[in-house]
Amino acid sequence: MSIVQPIYFASDFHLGIPNHAASLEREKHIVKWLHTIAPDSGGLFLLGDLFDFWFEYKRVVPKGYVRLLGALAEMADSGIPVHIFTGNHDMWMRGYLADELGATVFKGPKDFTLHGKRFLLGHGDGLGPGDKGYKRLKRVFSNRTAQWLFARLHPNFAIWLANYWSQHSRLMDGGHIPDYLGDDKEWLFQYCLQRLEQEHFDYFIFGHRHIPIDREVRPGSRYLNLGDWIHHYTYAVFDGQNVVMKSEKPR
Repeated sequence: MSIVQPIYFASDFHLGIPNHAASLEREKHIVKWLHTIAPDSGGLFLLGDLFDFWFEYKRVVPKGYVRLLGALAEMADSGIPVHIFTGNHDMWMRGYLADELGATVFKGPKDFTLHGKRFLLGHGDGLGPGDKGYKRLKRVFSNRTAQWLFARLHPNFAIWLANYWSQHSRLMDGGHIPDYLGDDKEWLFQYCLQRLEQEHFDYFIFGHRHIPIDREVRPGSRYLNLGDWIHHYTYAVFDGQNVVMKSEKPR
């Protein structure tokens, strides 16, 4: 009998906030986790917002994050499939991570069949009913003309401006992430219900929500949210039969 190598899922590292020192400490912890799981890993899925801001100019990317990027490159070089999804904070990924790391980058939800189980994976932003203001904003940020205009700004100013806007908006709402609002009010749960009307998935796994969630949507179908690596340090692992949520929270 062949040995099934576990597959790992994580999201929402938000490297870059709240400051360089705290982000670096968190990055080192994430890299330590990656080194721990690498020897037996059959695949790694990172479901968005690895960085609190990311924009790829033609010849420039934001500085920093070399420990994370190096660890991911090592995993990919060793033959471990590394899949990265863009999030609402790092949707401006182009070809850099694919070229440099050997990762596969996805810009929207994607279905996978893993060891006979069907998964629908994505960051989760803009899915389901509601959140119309963000959906309009996402259309602007995704617009090629808007991205071209932003790229005309000098990186020193553009990256400073983006980081300021990101952190300012977080401070405006106090950084508070509301608890689970109930199945009828959680947009991602509603999105899972909508998709099940069309086809069956054994697992829906998303990020974005920043709280760990594991709920049955319908018999034989579960919705998991991966939480984050700011407060919860949570991730999921699939052993070929079941998906289990775990935490790597520093002690």
